Amino acid sequence: MERLRLPRLAYNWISTAGAIIASVTALMIIFLLILNIVARMTNPYLGIFIYMVLPPILIVGLLLIPLGMWRQWGRVRRGEEAADLKWPFIDLNKRSHRNAFIIFVIGTTAFIIVGTVVSYQAYHFTESVQFCGTTCHSVMHPEYIAYQNSPHARVACTECHVGSGAGWYTKSKLSGMYQVYAVLANVYPRPIPTPVRNLRPAQETCEQCHWPRQFFGAQQRQFNHYLYDETNTHWPINMLIKTGGGDPKTGQVSGIHWHMNIGFRVEYIARDERRQDIPWVRVTDRMTGRVTVYQDQANPLTEEEITKATPRTMDCMDCHNRPSHIYHAPDYSIDLALLTGHIEQGIPEIKKVAVESMAKEYHSEDSAVSSIANAITSYYRLNYADSYDSIRVAVDDAVVATREAYSQNIFPRMKVNWSEYPNNIGHFYSVGCMRCHLGNHKSDSGVTITHKCNACHTILSQRSDQMAQVSTTPEGLEFKHPVDISEAWKETGCYECHSGTQP
Repeated sequence: MERLRLPRLAYNWISTAGAIIASVTALMIIFLLILNIVARMTNPYLGIFIYMVLPPILIVGLLLIPLGMWRQWGRVRRGEEAADLKWPFIDLNKRSHRNAFIIFVIGTTAFIIVGTVVSYQAYHFTESVQFCGTTCHSVMHPEYIAYQNSPHARVACTECHVGSGAGWYTKSKLSGMYQVYAVLANVYPRPIPTPVRNLRPAQETCEQCHWPRQFFGAQQRQFNHYLYDETNTHWPINMLIKTGGGDPKTGQVSGIHWHMNIGFRVEYIARDERRQDIPWVRVTDRMTGRVTVYQDQANPLTEEEITKATPRTMDCMDCHNRPSHIYHAPDYSIDLALLTGHIEQGIPEIKKVAVESMAKEYHSEDSAVSSIANAITSYYRLNYADSYDSIRVAVDDAVVATREAYSQNIFPRMKVNWSEYPNNIGHFYSVGCMRCHLGNHKSDSGVTITHKCNACHTILSQRSDQMAQVSTTPEGLEFKHPVDISEAWKETGCYECHSGTQP
């Protein structure tokens, strides 16, 4: 049987090296693909190796084969090797040519099939939550943890950050090139700045699932607070949140979703990059075309500043700015642990002690874990020595719950916490709604953007003790502050006192 031969030009060290590299890499890809499918392995680094590292090596190996043949042909033409100086040709009557042609066709077909599968898998892998959240583990760790505990935990990252279509996919990958460089060069900011620049419009992402035109009426929600007293008094506030919305063709648009450019277009100019200081608002009635401009009377923009600025049209992200990456304040986190029973309400002063231990500044998560445990247990051993044995188990459970709350909301390495990423929904720990609804924004005609509490919500009931109140009228109850501060709560925003770490 005649030995398998290839064209003479293929016998050179460059082509040989290319063939070896391509063959070994192809075998590795096939083996790892089978391993990944059969063993159902979910390690993100295995995916990076299969879909992003090995394919370029395979392509380089394949390119070395014709490169070596071309270099060999150049040597022949220069007379360095005795050979016919004619251009290479394919003669299928020659066994060597026929073998090379068959290998080329089979190899090219196999490469196209494998390349197509790998490319398709690579596309989906780079779109996966696993890739977004765990590839750059130290950088995206806070976002990934918060995402897993968010209302959108079952929605893929790319559904919001990229959306459908090749255009925004390409833009996201191009912008991702700098992000890869920033991580490799360790020049990325800590924390990651927000809002995200050049984010796809909310109408093309959020409103694929949430359509303000189809929202009507109100939603009932209970806010559960626990006081910083010895008994951790439960202080719930049950409200109707006037979500509103609606289609102007079928009725008047109302409620909070009035802002969503349905019957009116709302535009604003922010003084800062984080959009927390909004001194200028413009509202356009889509039906009549009437335009009303409101300025913050305490600190208005100058005409020059208005001329230079580009107003932003309000959309979902201006209020729902933390839809998936929510970092809760210690006050909220401990309230939630008390409500769900992870911390026993019967432990005296536990709300105050747990919040204080969680809110302290730590240099690392490891130091936080040990310091939180020491702070809580030491407090009860010192101040409740007589009853400590009876509450020891409950205190230990409280330590575990406080640690868990810390690990899900505060990340020292990336300098991430609730104050770095304020949530614009509400106005308790951050300015939120009060950016425009503090009562300072007036038009030239003297109309003020409303500051009334019942414009957005109605209190149905509040308090849980013998002084509990329940509304008997559609107007609801007037807010009752747990601590007697007279009428001060009407004149200031909640966020001015409530930092998330204290009563």
